[in-house]
Amino acid sequence: MAKKKSKQPSSDEGDETAPASLPSPPSSVASKGNKASKNGDATAASSSLIICRNKHWRYISCFHGPWLQMPIEILETVANINYNTPRPRPIDPAVFFDLVKVRRLVDEASNLAVRAASDIASPTLTNVNGGMPGDASMNAFGLGGPGHGAKLSRERKFRMREQASQKLGRAYRLDEIACSVATMQGASPLEDVGSLVLQRNPKDPDAKYVHFFHEKIPSRQLAESTSLQPLADIIAERPNEPEVYRTRATVKSFKADYDGCIVDLTTALALCRYHKPAHSQSEDTSLQTQEPRNRREVRLAEKDQPSSLESQLYFQRATTYLTMASQLVADGLPLKAEDGGLEKPSAAPAADKQADARKLVKTYARRALKDYLSFLSQFEYSPNLPNKVVREFNIRVSLAAHGTRNRHLPDPTASNSHTVYSLADLFAAVPPSDIPPYPSYGVSKRDVAQSKPIPFTEWTTEWITYHPLMTDALHSLILCHCLAQTSVKEVQRHAYMVARLVRLTDGYPVFQASRSPARSDWIEVMRRVSDIIQLDATWDQLCAPTPLPIYDHRPQPKATADLGRAATAAAALINGESPGETEEQKKERMRQQAILDALNDERVVDEATFRASVQAREKRAHEDDAKLQEAANSSSAPTPTLFPSTASAAPRDTIAQPGVRRWSAEDGREYPILTERAAAIAQWIREAPAVPSLAKRKRRPKKATAAGDDPNVQAAGDAMGQLDLKEVPAES
Repeated sequence: MAKKKSKQPSSDEGDETAPASLPSPPSSVASKGNKASKNGDATAASSSLIICRNKHWRYISCFHGPWLQMPIEILETVANINYNTPRPRPIDPAVFFDLVKVRRLVDEASNLAVRAASDIASPTLTNVNGGMPGDASMNAFGLGGPGHGAKLSRERKFRMREQASQKLGRAYRLDEIACSVATMQGASPLEDVGSLVLQRNPKDPDAKYVHFFHEKIPSRQLAESTSLQPLADIIAERPNEPEVYRTRATVKSFKADYDGCIVDLTTALALCRYHKPAHSQSEDTSLQTQEPRNRREVRLAEKDQPSSLESQLYFQRATTYLTMASQLVADGLPLKAEDGGLEKPSAAPAADKQADARKLVKTYARRALKDYLSFLSQFEYSPNLPNKVVREFNIRVSLAAHGTRNRHLPDPTASNSHTVYSLADLFAAVPPSDIPPYPSYGVSKRDVAQSKPIPFTEWTTEWITYHPLMTDALHSLILCHCLAQTSVKEVQRHAYMVARLVRLTDGYPVFQASRSPARSDWIEVMRRVSDIIQLDATWDQLCAPTPLPIYDHRPQPKATADLGRAATAAAALINGESPGETEEQKKERMRQQAILDALNDERVVDEATFRASVQAREKRAHEDDAKLQEAANSSSAPTPTLFPSTASAAPRDTIAQPGVRRWSAEDGREYPILTERAAAIAQWIREAPAVPSLAKRKRRPKKATAAGDDPNVQAAGDAMGQLDLKEVPAES
């Protein structure tokens, strides 16, 4: 018996096998190497993969991109180029500057951790992110490499690891999602830095914070395997740090303690506003309005750089409110008539409880809506940004990527020739009137025969500030409107506005495209309520990326032809096709997409559910493709290409309507692709009675605007009839 036990691999062999860019694979596939429990129940012990806690954090995929591999000098240069670009800046400066700081801190912490693990005294001899291939990994394990002389003392190693934990602690406070992604790409000694410091100094708050993220727990069991006590201890020692409240709120959301999550996020927001730096958007505006001869590139000192913390808190609290609203849907739906419940004596109290639940659904949805608008108010949109602004930004980024120093600055006159709106303004009761119509049908064409062709210098494009959580926030906004029982006409208008903005989102040059849970849920909702909320095309068509702007100063006919070719190629991609794609290639593409969707599904917990999820998604993809082909063959009108157009739009009755599967009882017979949130919202739209207005109260005198409140958001909220909800704990 002793020999059999000794053959089992240790628990260390199975750690960190999950890829950094994807959620952990089915646990039964990667269960080899787990240590059996003391009572001999090997099956239970091998059912989970042991990984770091930070790999469970939501929205990790949103922060993947080239910023993880860029040399830090180039990344910092691009961040300054982005900041000096006329508004709306391509990427949110706050999140960009935080990325630069996170990368630098993680790189420096990696250097210290590798040196401490490899007995390397000089930092110049440590190669963590560059140099000859393989050097970093060899140093990480103490194999070969230069600089090996006398061993470092235990005190020196401790001081190096203590400094590394301080740097990592600061990085996690800046942005715990971005830092989680960066540490996954870092050296393996990073994972043990916090625990090694705590062995000697158990009260070190930075080491506690870092170890909280790096502690090994069973995969997909964060709620069961996580205690809030370490975070409570840090808060007791440093009560004025909003970042730890944010982390504790995240864990509470995993534990389904949503009321406690709201309390922590509200406290964090209050602390964030109290300690908010003096930097404001007015400084950004003054930068853009300088005279051309006084125009110069601005390089902000680190203390003056904007922070993304407030936007993180708004997004997280809005998501929590949306979750609370969707989970109350079942309690608020009326009793079924066939159950005879309405005739029983106990039916009246039950009906009262349902009415109260419906009010809470609407209340929480409106609170989520208000917070999402606060999040979106920090980003901007322009309907007529000059093309040469985009061209200059791309040229400067390209030169920086090749290590070329350039003094080329954006044209200051361009900043005064276009309109800039906050994204919250676009969702007001009365949106701006000068934005181009959307959806528009047909490729944008310019009249070649006109006597006065539009000069190249006047060509414009739509533009939006990018944030990695933008896509999820925009789709969540529509889900909130559905739960708040906004009129169908208004939901349609907001849906078209979301599609307009989503098709413009582009994280170039630092972020890659990511999937969004809210977008997936909205698509599933539309599959089941498309007869109620009718849109002119499928969501994938409406959100198809726009063609890249044309930069070159070419003759008008040539430029128009190029635009036509680009639009033709993009039209094929809209329909899920690739130029020259064979039937086998199409099947393989559908299978790969089904695998990715299954890996992103939190309900996939073992090999059986993984296989069922892939098969169900493949089956539905083939059904949808067949219906699209049937609709295309039966219609004489071509499939629409949805691009902004200066020309008149085609009549809507010429648009081919692809087949959409309705709500069906058959959906529950296979693997449930539909998430609980999407199912609840679709059922709410179909079955929930109208909830009376909750805002019928006397108007109180308007109080002074609180610090950090956006007047545009307040105006938008009042126009939509939202409640004047104070930021108080939910249970109050």
